[in-house]
Amino acid sequence: MSSFWSAWVIILTAITFVLTAWLLLANRKTLNAGKTTGHSHDGIEEYDNPLPQWWLILFWGTIVFGIGYLIAFPGMGNFPGVLGWTSVGQYEEEMAAAEARYAPLYAQYSDTPVEQLYQNDEAMKMAQRIFGNNCSQCHGSDARGAFGFPNLVDDDWNWGGTPDAIRTTIVNGRNGIMTPWGPILSNDQVDQVVAYVQQISGQGHNAQLAQAGQAVFMSYCAACHGPDATGIDALGSVNLTDDIWLYGPEEQWIRQAVILGRNNQMPAWGQFLSDDKIHLLTAYVYGLSKDG
Repeated sequence: MSSFWSAWVIILTAITFVLTAWLLLANRKTLNAGKTTGHSHDGIEEYDNPLPQWWLILFWGTIVFGIGYLIAFPGMGNFPGVLGWTSVGQYEEEMAAAEARYAPLYAQYSDTPVEQLYQNDEAMKMAQRIFGNNCSQCHGSDARGAFGFPNLVDDDWNWGGTPDAIRTTIVNGRNGIMTPWGPILSNDQVDQVVAYVQQISGQGHNAQLAQAGQAVFMSYCAACHGPDATGIDALGSVNLTDDIWLYGPEEQWIRQAVILGRNNQMPAWGQFLSDDKIHLLTAYVYGLSKDG
């Protein structure tokens, strides 16, 4: 927060306290106690009596509490409070305490290879909870993905399905980018390459357009998807020859991908999860395609 806005908050807060105190002082007594104000509604008259003493005491108490709170904790602009409390600090403290308490439960599986660990039912129950807390928001509670989010139960991998590749994906995240070809290809070329993708994926297609689209594909698409269109793990490019689609096999989605490109990002979890949790999660994801 800039110095200006910090001062703005401090001044407004101080004015609020002063005006509130003035209002209480101004209403602690009245010159017309026991008399009516002249206001009457439905036979009920309003008396000009001072505020009840107990109410004033409680209100003064809240003011004193508020001043004490703003001295101890942040709330007055950039002033951090004498206790130095922050929500981030409390979060990190609680997370550290939880990590110290539960770390041994995860560490007992750290030396077990992923290829064996995914067959350990007890370990996978723990891993499933880690997945549910951190991954299910995108991949679904059943890990079968959704529109734009990969299905982890099948054996189709953009970046490779080995334990090392899965771990790298979890730790560092992924950024899958497909170049938008709309500004480069003509409308006819877009039609042709769309038809070619439909052909190699086993869909109904225009044979004449698909034949011409092969040359377009080799010129612009093969560098990432490979000459055989089965994808390249190192680039994260998808296999276009199977019936597994991140955005759907319909012509409109293929055309949209060709024209506008795609930009998918998976966040990196290495900064949030411990190595032992990542090891369990790697085994869980690895096992999904084996059991699915």
